[in-house]
Amino acid sequence: MRMQKYKLEELGEFKNGVNFSSDKMGSGFPLVNVKDVTDNCLINDDRLAKVNLDLKPDSDYIAKEGDLFFVRSSVKFEGAGKVGLIRNLKEDTTHCGFIIRYRLTNKNIAPLFLLYLFNAPRGRERLRNLASGATIFNISQTSLKTLEIEAPPLPTQLKITSILSAYDDLIENNLKRIKLLEEKAFLRYKGIMREEKLEERSILNICYVTDGTHDSPKQQVDGFYLVTGKHLIGGFIDFSSAYFISEADHDKIQKRSKVTNGDLVLSNIGTIGNVAIIDSPFEFSVKNVIIFKPYDSLYISFLYCYLNSNEMQTRFQQESSGTSQRFISLAYTRALKVKLPNQDALKEFHQEVSSLLKLKSILNQQNTKLREARDILLLKLMNGQIVV
Repeated sequence: MRMQKYKLEELGEFKNGVNFSSDKMGSGFPLVNVKDVTDNCLINDDRLAKVNLDLKPDSDYIAKEGDLFFVRSSVKFEGAGKVGLIRNLKEDTTHCGFIIRYRLTNKNIAPLFLLYLFNAPRGRERLRNLASGATIFNISQTSLKTLEIEAPPLPTQLKITSILSAYDDLIENNLKRIKLLEEKAFLRYKGIMREEKLEERSILNICYVTDGTHDSPKQQVDGFYLVTGKHLIGGFIDFSSAYFISEADHDKIQKRSKVTNGDLVLSNIGTIGNVAIIDSPFEFSVKNVIIFKPYDSLYISFLYCYLNSNEMQTRFQQESSGTSQRFISLAYTRALKVKLPNQDALKEFHQEVSSLLKLKSILNQQNTKLREARDILLLKLMNGQIVV
């Protein structure tokens, strides 16, 4: 396959986003923010927050079809340089100051092809390597401009994106189903909390509570995953951004902070409040999380909804401590009180909601496999192993 090299500065133009005060949020223009890009490379513009700004339709801050959005600044190393694109832009949309917009001016490159190129493992690694900083990770227009890519002729690019888009359509459909399942679970939780007679009990009456390791074992190229609070995303564990530690370090952590299927983990440092139910076919270690080990499986679904409820998420943020990095302590979580329905109501709730959460987990596993298959396919299409 004939390939041509380009630098990004030769192909398009960069634009930093708008800065504004928080009181401007709520209405106005749809806004591309960091979370919109990190959640999914194909940005869903129906879910964008809105910002009230005085922008004209021809403003340079208004997005056009085919624009790409790079995360300029992220509290997570894995998030720096992530790239997103809105397909079928429906209305005038802008982007925030933590985003760099990239607008192609060279018609020999398809925007969707560039998106796939940068979201494949090799592309992600190259973009992350541009990031600098300690607590906040940043990339700049200057570093992006000199980034070099290789691309086949445009007709080949369009054929590749057509093939890969079929995978993304399946992923997006699964994401919609996951969202609906989550909403249904929480509607059921709100109903039981409103309709049933509740008894307040210590959280220690229903589960053992401990925390993950406080050590910082050395990273290596393979071994056992070390999952931290920042790897808990959307109710799941993102192993793709976790790193490996040695078997010796893993064994040391297991003696104190072992997690097993059915446990719940809560991010308690930095990204406070993210929750996931452990459902994994392999062992891994955890750090910067609180671990809840229910004494009875009946409590799993209820605890997931309780910890994720608006009430508890607000409390975690308001009652966290620390200056440079906010946290909630093990002592704090062990002192929590939980309002529980009676055993019969709890059993009925668990039967219904656990099936919703299980299906949600299955769909997420399908998406992981679809993304892996898509990335492998892109590599084979690019190196000529598969003829387009």
